[in-house]
Amino acid sequence: MAMTTKERMTRMLNHQEADRIPIIDSPWAGTIRRWKKEGMPEDADWRDYFDVDRTQGIGVDISPRYPGKVLEETDRYIIATSGWGVTMKHFKEEDSSPEFIDFTVTTPQAWEEAKSRMTVSRDRIDWNYLEREYPKWRKNGDFVEAGFWFGFDVTHSWMMGTENLLIAMYEEPEMVVDMFNTYLDRCIAHFEMIWDAGYHFDSISWPDDMGYKNTTFFSLDMYREMLKPVHKRAVDWAHNRGIFARLHSCGDIMTFVPDLVEIGIDSLNPLEIKAGMDPLKIKAEFGDKLTLNGGINAVLWPEKDAIIAEIERLVPKLKENGGYIFSSDHSIPNSVSLENFKAIVDAAKRCGTY
Repeated sequence: MAMTTKERMTRMLNHQEADRIPIIDSPWAGTIRRWKKEGMPEDADWRDYFDVDRTQGIGVDISPRYPGKVLEETDRYIIATSGWGVTMKHFKEEDSSPEFIDFTVTTPQAWEEAKSRMTVSRDRIDWNYLEREYPKWRKNGDFVEAGFWFGFDVTHSWMMGTENLLIAMYEEPEMVVDMFNTYLDRCIAHFEMIWDAGYHFDSISWPDDMGYKNTTFFSLDMYREMLKPVHKRAVDWAHNRGIFARLHSCGDIMTFVPDLVEIGIDSLNPLEIKAGMDPLKIKAEFGDKLTLNGGINAVLWPEKDAIIAEIERLVPKLKENGGYIFSSDHSIPNSVSLENFKAIVDAAKRCGTY
């Protein structure tokens, strides 16, 4: 009998075998549109159409709630400010990334003002959404995650800017650590409200890209001093509730993996191959402690023969003794056809069955 996503994910995260490995991912909006043009029904949930696993996320708004306003709009882009005090140019081309133009929070004084605006209140939670959707998730056997929002990645991307934050990590370390901890404090406060209201989740997860191609943004010593204690606090909060802690970190963070295992991270994704991650090496060294999620090179996904060969090479080894969740090593780009993705799912199920 087939397991539910929650049963499958729970067994993988406990390093136990299941009926098969879970299959989860994140297609781009343009990928979904392509699949619909190629035959997927307009009203279909892509996860149900391909018969893959369903994870669900709960989010909260911990931003300073700066006023958002449109500064300029053309046929090609919109320049607007965000609730995080960032001015961005949003391009109208399909699946484009915004250009970050300006940042409000670049000094200790500006941070203190922003911090005062990051209040804790029930209106930062979409209670109507939870009331409507949560019973469906549980009835369906979905795996429910609390979307935490803290750490290096979201601080540099959505509030301060990469260069500004990296300089501040050297020149204003106390401010940066306070930023990391404040973000986490606000997440904990709001998710405790959600938990206490009876909306329990199966894990926490958060995005914290700490690397890029072949290296990290900052040293291991700096990670240990400034960010590792904050990560550990989040992990401990989750484990104290009997749930898992899952970290998303793009780039090459191979040098950080032993420390992530030490603080009790349960799962790491996306294991970005093109950046320098080595999932087989991690599996060999930490496969009994760390559940791997991803590691299937997204560059190969448009090439059916190449990606099937890669799945056949990696998945039988990565699934050994549980502890593996199938996905791309980033997301599913719009170069992946409906036909190719069907073949990928078929191969993942074939190679990932126990």
